[in-house]
Amino acid sequence: MISTIETIEQPAFYLAGITVRTTNQNGQSIKDIGELWTRFMSGGLLTQIEARITDDIYCAYTDYETDHTGFYTTLLGCKVSSLDDQPGGMSGITVPAGKYHVYSLSGKFPENVHQAWVEIWNSDIKRAYTVDFDCYGANAKSFAETEVKIYLAVE
Repeated sequence: MISTIETIEQPAFYLAGITVRTTNQNGQSIKDIGELWTRFMSGGLLTQIEARITDDIYCAYTDYETDHTGFYTTLLGCKVSSLDDQPGGMSGITVPAGKYHVYSLSGKFPENVHQAWVEIWNSDIKRAYTVDFDCYGANAKSFAETEVKIYLAVE
C-alpha cells in the first residue's frame, strides 16, 4: 500500500552505481533488477562508490524509451558529491531538479516495493519520465523492516 506524503521540489543531485537496461514487459524488470541487487549486495559495491554522501541505497529509473511500458535504465547505487573517479563498471547520473511525489511504503519489504510500482503504473498520474527513484534507508533494524520511499517525477 502506498500513500503520498507530499509533493516536493527536489534539487538536482548525483547517483553512482551499477546499471541494467530493462523493461516491465513479461516480468523482465523483476528478474533484471533482482539480479542487480544481488550483484550490488554480494559484491560489497556500496563501499566501492567514491564520494559517497550516505549509505542509503538508491534505485533510480531513467532513460525511458517511452513510458513505463518501454525500455528504461535502472541504476542501483548511492548519492555522491561528484561523478568523477568512480571505479570501473560504475555509472553515474544526475537526478534533475523538479517536482516529485513522495510515497512512503507500508507492508513487507521487498514485496511492498513492487506492489507500489504496480499501483503507480495503473494510476493516471501525469509523470515526467525523467528520473524516478526509490530510497532505501541505511538504518533498518532488519531486511524486512527497511524504510522505503519512492520519488516519482511529475509534471
